[in-house]
Amino acid sequence: MRISDLLIKDRINLDVQANDKPSLIRELAKLHEKTGVLNDYEGYVEALEAREAQSSTGIGEGIAIPHAKTKYVKEPALAMGRKTSGIDYQSLDDEPATLFFMIAAPDGANNTHIETLARLSQLLLDDDFKAALEKAPTADAVLDIINKTEAEKFPDEAKKEEVKEAPVANSTSSGDEPYIIAATACPTGIAHTYMAAAALKKAAEEMGVKIKVETNGADGRKDILTSDDIKKAKGVILAINRNIEVDRFDGKPLIQVEAKEGINNAKELIQKVLDGKAPIFHASGSSKDSSGDEASSDKKGLYKHLLSGVSYMLPLVISGGILIALAFLVDTLAGNANVGGGFGSTSPFASMLMTVGKAAFGLFIPILGGYIAYSISERAALTPGLVAGMLATVPLVKDGPTSGFIGALLGGFLAGYVVKFLIKALDGLPKTLNGLKMILLYPVLSVLITGVLMMLVINPIATIINSGLNNWLNSMSGTSAVLLGLILGGMMAVDMGGPVNKAAYVFGSGSLAATMTTGGSIPMAAVMAGGMVPPIAIALASTIFKNKFTEQEREAGLTNYIMGFSFITEGAIPYAAADPKAVIPASVVGSAIAGALVGLFGIKIPAPHGGILVMFLSNNFFMYLIAVVIGAIVSAVLLGLLKKKVDEK
Repeated sequence: MRISDLLIKDRINLDVQANDKPSLIRELAKLHEKTGVLNDYEGYVEALEAREAQSSTGIGEGIAIPHAKTKYVKEPALAMGRKTSGIDYQSLDDEPATLFFMIAAPDGANNTHIETLARLSQLLLDDDFKAALEKAPTADAVLDIINKTEAEKFPDEAKKEEVKEAPVANSTSSGDEPYIIAATACPTGIAHTYMAAAALKKAAEEMGVKIKVETNGADGRKDILTSDDIKKAKGVILAINRNIEVDRFDGKPLIQVEAKEGINNAKELIQKVLDGKAPIFHASGSSKDSSGDEASSDKKGLYKHLLSGVSYMLPLVISGGILIALAFLVDTLAGNANVGGGFGSTSPFASMLMTVGKAAFGLFIPILGGYIAYSISERAALTPGLVAGMLATVPLVKDGPTSGFIGALLGGFLAGYVVKFLIKALDGLPKTLNGLKMILLYPVLSVLITGVLMMLVINPIATIINSGLNNWLNSMSGTSAVLLGLILGGMMAVDMGGPVNKAAYVFGSGSLAATMTTGGSIPMAAVMAGGMVPPIAIALASTIFKNKFTEQEREAGLTNYIMGFSFITEGAIPYAAADPKAVIPASVVGSAIAGALVGLFGIKIPAPHGGILVMFLSNNFFMYLIAVVIGAIVSAVLLGLLKKKVDEK
């Protein structure tokens, strides 16, 4: 498909009458309507305006590419407008736009038109091509210019493939010629994604730099960066406005900017990488592919998928848990502490807090299942994952127990891999049915399969496990609470944000669902105490044992008081990295003691984060603080004994 297949004479207006952005959008949308492209003009305009609300499609240099992919479009099409005097389009460079290309893309269409529009994006970076369009006297002249330029740059399919594959050849760069890699992505995956890619390629060519650019567009990932590409590259440029898989770049110099920066400042970004000014990127988890194949989100591993779900779940648990705890506090202050079952909802303000808190807290189980599934198979898996999470809140018998956190966790994995299976199973269907897959086949089949398996297999098993866990947590006291607190507290300091730390944290936050009705969770309180100790201990040790720390370490140590009491364990990581033999053992011992004391005192908290602020909502703030302080003092003293004196001469 060539550009002229999408842009016809009747959709070219070289004398636009509009004088502002909203009028321009409506005027060009009329060209699509008059040529039978739309099934709902107003709906299409609303979709265009919604896209503009995300960020301006005025890419600068006098060009704007308004676009929308929506059900209100029948077939892919392109319209062009020109306003010689220019329009204030809120472009990225704050300059008026004179050339406008409006893209109409239908939901569920095949991706041929996306590739064609990506080609147009590359052509628009050619100053001669743009100048010719600005001077073209007629619509026919515009088409002639486009056809001629397209024929020169893309003369035939063979040439097209050669151009398409050229970036891959860059991955085999040799000699002293620098080689860098990049990835681009924008919310809709249509215009900015390809404009940024084209700008980076053009800049690299002019600078004598080899580059490979992965585009994360509406047609999926193209020119995917392999493990070999990443290994050989001097650095990475991410010009993105939405999340993509970044953990694969762990340990590489990396610059991340918005897509518009990739378009406007490509040379500066490349030069920054070449000059060694890009900071080293450290991944949040281990998802690197060691097989030598494509570094893909498909190979993250079970642990990574779990943490993905937990990261989306936590804001709901935190906000809901704190609001529910505040509802109890408000009712207590109002003198309603002894009203029985109405406690927390008796006074009007407490009742409002309880309603909002329960709404937030009630969503965390479906969200957990949904985003574990999303991590495994992306958008297509979100729906069955959410359904699996919701089914985990449904009791097998009326007023009976549910599978809860554990059921949602298992259901999320089930939904993700069901979708992965369906994608492979339906891969042989004609490409014309691609749209049907996303809007009908994947959601209906995945929800059906996941739902049936949840009801018949997952829920019965997980309900038994969850009920046992609930009973154990609610009855936990004495030796069992001390032992569990000691283990969880110590785990928080083993790797300070790594897999062991995260395992303890996931267990603690998961226990909240089973204990909210009784005031919160002892395991979560132990986890938070254990996580607060290492940075506080570092701060104390650097204050008391000054001769064991450099001047720079002592100055930085003061910030660890704040980080520690805010439950940011990572504040201790630089010290642990510099002297692991002293810092880690001392931290583990102190954190374990803090966790054990929390268990001994029977301290509960209603939320999984917040540090000292959430400690005020515990059932015993003073003893909770004592547990943390004792653990930090023990850890600081051990650290002072284990560390060697420093020589700053």
